Amino acid sequence: MAQFDTSAFTKTPNVKSSSFHQLSSRFPDPLECLAAHLMLECSEVLAGIKPANLLSLVNRPRSCGRNLYQLWQTHYNELSTRLADINFKVLQTRDRSMLLFCFNPELLERHLSHSGIRVILARAGYDTTQDSIALLAEMCSRIENSDAFPHEIGLFIGYPAKDVAAFMGMVNLPYACQGPWKIYGEPSQSLCLANSFRHTRHKMGTQLSICSSPFDCLGRSEASKSFFLPAE
Repeated sequence: MAQFDTSAFTKTPNVKSSSFHQLSSRFPDPLECLAAHLMLECSEVLAGIKPANLLSLVNRPRSCGRNLYQLWQTHYNELSTRLADINFKVLQTRDRSMLLFCFNPELLERHLSHSGIRVILARAGYDTTQDSIALLAEMCSRIENSDAFPHEIGLFIGYPAKDVAAFMGMVNLPYACQGPWKIYGEPSQSLCLANSFRHTRHKMGTQLSICSSPFDCLGRSEASKSFFLPAE
């Protein structure tokens, strides 16, 4: 089998990866510091090209000296109001970390309404007559009641259905390459999607690097072409 050249999809000329470490010193206010971190990590959701992201907050000081886990405890209510396009749901809480599911309810509902995704969720034991919030509640319950992480979470965060189904062993597709997730079968569409996510994160990082407040960037995230599958 010929090696697929992924370089055209996985590399962006003259674009460096955006990291919060490079931005944190710009926002001395604790609320704005946490908001900037969440906006960078949820940039694809804010741009409308991804229904959700997973975000881990670790209970220890970062290089900037701030503890984002503790800032979340203090500023959660205000942030939920200021970042109105994103809902936050705690999936796991431990002594040293917290796992957040950050999602746009309308995008999640539209994404999970696709018939192919519903078929996979049904095979995984979900009641697919329910809406996206009920499906999310079921996934959260599985996380709470098991040490294993449900692989179908990839569907909730916008990974291609074919890649999730192949990873779960539901379809027989050959492994193609490693992107931000394991990619199976013909990889070009999955890699284009991953590159779109990367571009969007870079654009948000650029905006955060020049704005006076992270909240000034909320209206600037251009919703580019959606890669979500249309509902059937």
